[in-house]
Amino acid sequence: MTEEFHRIRRLPPYVFAEVNQAKAAARNRREDIIDLGMGNPDSATPPHIVAKLIETVADPRSHRYSTSKGIPGLRRALAAYYDRRFGVKLNPETEVIATLGSKEGLANLANAITSPGDTILVPNPSYPIHQFGFIIAGASVRSVPATPDETMLHALERAVKHSVPKPTALIVNFPSNPTAYLATLDFYKDIVAFARKHEIFILSDLAYAEIYFEGEPPPSVLQVNGAKEFTVEFTSMSKTYSMPGWRMGFAAGNPRLIAALARMKSYLDYGAFTPIQVAATAALNGPQDCVDQMRALYKERRDVLIKGLAQAGWDVPSPAGSMFAWAPIPARYAHLGSVDFSKLLLERAKVAVAPGIGFGEYGDDHVRIALVENTHRLRQAVRNIRSFMAPGNMAAAETEVA
Repeated sequence: MTEEFHRIRRLPPYVFAEVNQAKAAARNRREDIIDLGMGNPDSATPPHIVAKLIETVADPRSHRYSTSKGIPGLRRALAAYYDRRFGVKLNPETEVIATLGSKEGLANLANAITSPGDTILVPNPSYPIHQFGFIIAGASVRSVPATPDETMLHALERAVKHSVPKPTALIVNFPSNPTAYLATLDFYKDIVAFARKHEIFILSDLAYAEIYFEGEPPPSVLQVNGAKEFTVEFTSMSKTYSMPGWRMGFAAGNPRLIAALARMKSYLDYGAFTPIQVAATAALNGPQDCVDQMRALYKERRDVLIKGLAQAGWDVPSPAGSMFAWAPIPARYAHLGSVDFSKLLLERAKVAVAPGIGFGEYGDDHVRIALVENTHRLRQAVRNIRSFMAPGNMAAAETEVA
């Protein structure tokens, strides 16, 4: 009776655990740790959204079971958002479903459409649920490059050619977590052509659609003519409206896939608490200046972080979108790998980051830095890192980890 359960055996040890344990130990010693590890928005949810929640929760009728599909007004609001933002028409009855955050929706759709032994194409590195949602469902994952360019497209063709059985679904995520890559509409056109040619579903994670800093807003793959024939896209309120703990997300697109997710969810949940859904409706239909303010806040933080790290001698690409910087480990520490480097950064600079290997083996030469502290704390983090990376301190650190 001591043998590990079948599905649990398919999940590797949680790779963030070592860093999280070290972070907890440091805090128990009352050390001031600047936590840039988790993509957990620190800003308050806009007041008009909170006010709508309070107003609705005061009505005892809102305390009853909701529906797993989402209240009609919320689904109409999401369809209206897609129309004005992307020019994409959605039927709120058949092409939209509310989810308990995009993560839950993706995992449940993976269970709904996966047969044991299926092959799924997933960028590497990518957000863990992109692969593990399907692994839990019994699929095999084939990794492809995470860059939205010809390299990824060529790798996809090779993967189809050399995979048995033929892949059934492809995950895309732009703006990307953790890499912060952005895709163009032309790239999505190529992805749609690939999926149509090989009869593969596309599952697009667009959780960071509204966090961009230069140029045109990130597109939706559903903007491509015909994409809806085999595509579902996941979005979230978490980052756009600083509502992470509210657990409100959506899936939109192909009616067959939406129906499969709805059927799965009907057995598993009664949907989000109705006042949360009403407040989310108010967020989507209400004034959007709070989104502009959120975007400006992350841009300011990005600029402070990237400029400060450069002055400290750590050259990190400036992300064009998302709330993350995907930072290559400095050459002098590259031999450590992302977990040991993250632990060293925590110990010596009192800064917590996410080790890149947590997003796939091809991320082990990077760490992910989340823009989840104010500019004062980010400047403090940069000062700490600069001190840690000073020549004398670097030599001492290298001796210690050797």
